[in-house]
Amino acid sequence: MKQLFEFFPILFFFIAYKFYDIYVATAVVIVATVIQVGITWFKYRKVEAMQWVTLALILVMGGATLYLHDEQFIKWKLSIIEWLFGIAFIGSQYIGEKPFIERMMSASLELPKAIWRRLNVLWGLFFISVGFINVYVMFNFNTDDWVMFKTFGVPAMMVIFIALQMVYLYKHLPAESEK
Repeated sequence: MKQLFEFFPILFFFIAYKFYDIYVATAVVIVATVIQVGITWFKYRKVEAMQWVTLALILVMGGATLYLHDEQFIKWKLSIIEWLFGIAFIGSQYIGEKPFIERMMSASLELPKAIWRRLNVLWGLFFISVGFINVYVMFNFNTDDWVMFKTFGVPAMMVIFIALQMVYLYKHLPAESEK
């Protein structure tokens, strides 16, 4: 349910874009993201660092889009966020005791250290790649296509990446002990 909650600003962005334009959609995604962070804060009394970064970027890049009436700012936001995620994942290989992916998943998975590190690098490279794919779409397709890519293409790439990750992880999971 939490994952669906994280997608509601994107869904509202898409709906607003389909009924109005990129500028109304940008205003809607700004408001939806502020509400999302507010609800998270009131519910958990904590907001993850990347949620704060996402909020700050949506306020800055979305604000620039609205103020300057230039849709390129909101389009760049996706690449910047993806690149920050990628850098954070790869950087966590060298900072802290565990890479990000191990911190997030070690409660439910037991894997050798080398596999955690490899998985972490793969996630970092995935995010960086999505950022570059976004740049390609921005400059080679129209805004309608970019909105479809952002709304459906990026989540689809994530689902495919997670499915491939599960196939990879399956062969590294410890064998279940017989009862």
